Amino acid sequence: MDLQGKVAIVTGASRGIGQSIAIRLAACGANVVVNYSASREKAKETVNSIVNAGGNAIAVQADIGNIGALERLFAETVEQMGRVDILINNVGIMENKMIKDVTEEDFDRHFAMNVKGTYFACQQAMNHMELGGRILNVSTSVLGGMFPAYSVYAATKGAVEQITRQLAKEFAPSGITINCIAPGPVNTELFTRGKSEEMIANLSKMNAFQRLGEPEDIADAVELLVREQSGWITGQTLRVNGGFN
Repeated sequence: MDLQGKVAIVTGASRGIGQSIAIRLAACGANVVVNYSASREKAKETVNSIVNAGGNAIAVQADIGNIGALERLFAETVEQMGRVDILINNVGIMENKMIKDVTEEDFDRHFAMNVKGTYFACQQAMNHMELGGRILNVSTSVLGGMFPAYSVYAATKGAVEQITRQLAKEFAPSGITINCIAPGPVNTELFTRGKSEEMIANLSKMNAFQRLGEPEDIADAVELLVREQSGWITGQTLRVNGGFN
């Protein structure tokens, strides 16, 4: 229970990787804010899983691409939980299209959610986070390859990694670390949607363990980086991908 008494906000925690992270942090003793945008019932399921296991969690709706909603998310967290110690910027969208098919709306929507949302959530953390806090942003191991139809998504995650690196020294005076995890292919709805079984099988073979990652694999890495013992690690990106290349 290393995180006993800590308060964690996990964005996009109603399903997939975010859900697994929220459940894991609660199991480690944290009080968890399960953020969601539209999946109210799924968010309730995450909260119920935590509460039924003896943890403490609430669900808070907020569109992370909207600064006003982000302000409300942090204000409600402080009002109900008393503080903010951990921020997991997990929420994101991924729609794969070849460049000839990408519209301005596609581009703006990805950057609003994946980059703007992450950046201004970090700003809110600067305003509200307790000394010794932990921020984790989520990138992707796609950046290590050259994959058709991933150009916009990869561009947003490249920006997330630079945000992480550039903010490290701004957070350091408060003892707050900011790092990034970059999952490889993970068995989630976000990853498998729109892909054929053959494509998924081929991607599964591109790492050392010859399988898709599972959300719990990513939660393992998050747990390592939010503990007190990780205080000398900041501004880094950890590729959590089973040796994906």
